[in-house]
Amino acid sequence: MVDIDLDKWLEAMKFKMDSMGSNQVWTLVGPSKGVRPVGCKWIYKRKLGADGEVTTFKARLVAKGYTQHLGSTLRRSIRLWPWPSRLGYCLP
Repeated sequence: MVDIDLDKWLEAMKFKMDSMGSNQVWTLVGPSKGVRPVGCKWIYKRKLGADGEVTTFKARLVAKGYTQHLGSTLRRSIRLWPWPSRLGYCLP
């Protein structure tokens, strides 16, 4: 990543990883036999204030959904839970 704000992006990524760890978003386990893990990538966003200046640097870690194929293993591995504000999913 080549950006003038590299330090701020790294800080945002560290904050997000620490937040996911403290909220116990996932449990790290080894891969199952014959299963290819789903990849992930970082999404970055600058939040602007009313004056147009950058106020916050946001980083999100998302799964690369295009590597998944619909099938019985996918149906068993995704657990959906409805919340009033959003629909979430958990990959074991």
